[in-house]
Amino acid sequence: MKILVIGPSETGSRGGMAAVIRGIRESSTLNGEFDIDTFASYIDGSLLQRLMYCAYAYLRFLMCYRKYDLFHLHTAERGSAFRKALYLRKIKRAGKKAVIHIHGAEFLDFYDGLRGWRKQVVNWLFHRADLVLALSEGWRQSLEERFQTGTCQVLHNGVDAASLQGAVSDPAEHPDSFVMLGRLGARKGAYDLVEAVALAVSQNPALSITMAGDGEVEQIRAQVAEKGLESHITVLGWADREKKLELLKNAAAVVLPSYHEGLPMAVLEGMAAGKAIVGTTVGAIPEAVTPESGILVEPGDISALAQALLKCGGNVELLREMSAYNRARAEALFSIQEMHRKLAEYYRLAAEGEAERWN
Repeated sequence: MKILVIGPSETGSRGGMAAVIRGIRESSTLNGEFDIDTFASYIDGSLLQRLMYCAYAYLRFLMCYRKYDLFHLHTAERGSAFRKALYLRKIKRAGKKAVIHIHGAEFLDFYDGLRGWRKQVVNWLFHRADLVLALSEGWRQSLEERFQTGTCQVLHNGVDAASLQGAVSDPAEHPDSFVMLGRLGARKGAYDLVEAVALAVSQNPALSITMAGDGEVEQIRAQVAEKGLESHITVLGWADREKKLELLKNAAAVVLPSYHEGLPMAVLEGMAAGKAIVGTTVGAIPEAVTPESGILVEPGDISALAQALLKCGGNVELLREMSAYNRARAEALFSIQEMHRKLAEYYRLAAEGEAERWN
């Protein structure tokens, strides 16, 4: 069976979707059974660059789609959803099967805010897909409540623990060090983290935070300077894979105080690397991070976030317990091998059109 995986460019786009697509392309589990190609439908860049590339990508798609049997469309909110509806329209007119994979952290809010024809388009997207994949059970339930398709199933993101072995370290080597990985901005709680550090360092002057990612880098640096926290917070740009491993190795915990999330790769990678997690009770994070894994607070609760940093910072015994627990949990529940095994099952069922087996 020939499968085309459609989503953001692995090289021209940053973020979780591109990482998931890269994992599918490299998967021995999936490629041992299926003939899989990946197709870049989007790149990061200016509005003009994005529009031109999206138009070019769709024209390329029209030249090749007929040779595939099944399509795996990765989508998020806003323009991503409408673009995938355009792809799905052509796919279904050709009598082909399609899987829609929902990644967008703000997808539910996006849908609830739609009106008129825009809402009808997203409804159509869900009802014409042969299978819809959600990142968590909570998301699956919420999507089914809204769309009532009966074809929505859970596929957790997966992490390659072996590739993160080089980031495993004893928390006693850096018990007061935290790292935040991902796009820097309000949605990820980056500004809240700076405010929380400002509160926490008065009680633990040894606290050290590295924030690595794209987005509002200069704005975050300005906030750090305004607070006089340059000796406690280092704001980097985007970290490539080698740099990310180095940052994880030199941290005892990963912090991600987001307002909206799916199942963030930063959390899963942190767990696989044996780091405690400080996060928020949004998206699928509570399904991944238990009290044994780390500390979760409500998004926007800066005081609680500061207390979480203080509870973990310098607490070697607690950090070691969380480290061991998270490595085992990531391997057992969130391995990329298990993700791809489950995805292979979904591919087979979608191709066969056996929707009743999902209920």
